Amino acid sequence: MKIDKVNVRTAEAAVSAAPLDPAGDTPAATTPNGAATRLYRWIAILIPIIISSCAAPDTQHHIVISTHEQKLALLDRGNLMALYPVSTSKFGLGDWRGSRFTPLGQLQIAEKIGGNAPPGTVFKDRRRTGEIIQANAPGRDPIVTRILWLRGLEAENANAFGRDIYIHGTPEEWKIGSPASYGCIRMRSSDIIQLYDIVGIGAAVTIVNVPLATAVPGLVTAHSMSAANPAPFVMR
Repeated sequence: MKIDKVNVRTAEAAVSAAPLDPAGDTPAATTPNGAATRLYRWIAILIPIIISSCAAPDTQHHIVISTHEQKLALLDRGNLMALYPVSTSKFGLGDWRGSRFTPLGQLQIAEKIGGNAPPGTVFKDRRRTGEIIQANAPGRDPIVTRILWLRGLEAENANAFGRDIYIHGTPEEWKIGSPASYGCIRMRSSDIIQLYDIVGIGAAVTIVNVPLATAVPGLVTAHSMSAANPAPFVMR
């Protein structure tokens, strides 16, 4: 089991800041009662860290994004679960530092941000600003509603996490289906909420510049669905 060293250092700092005893010159942890307090603090701080470290990554779901088709397919154990229109970079594809390209290749969901935030909640530096804007608000183009922060797993997308490449909501819903982003993958607020609630940290994300049917052999898309046996997905 691996415990995050940064979180442990934070825990150590919190514990080291123990209050003074009534005399005012001796840390409370040097007294019997203070030692117990110090122990309880360690337990309270470390338990959440240990629990989060033990959480298994999401290996059930797989997101496949086609920049060629501007679509996102959500797979559940290899079976198509949902299909959404998206918007990738209007500047092109790649992963150079400081670029505004959408990276290709194998990535994973590294962090989830914004759970339970109302649709249209504005985020800046992954923090809520307190503002909520409506879809297609004129002149507005912030990150809204939910954030799935991606980490690249290959040399060709190693900068993705540092470049803040997300799958996120956008108020510019009228542009969904066409390249319009600055590198991220944009979705309608209702769609990113649904996706966010399904996938977990560690879920695989594959971004390709070919049709989904090419990237996922046997994939049933809206154009090849049988009316008698429709695929289990929602195309919005």
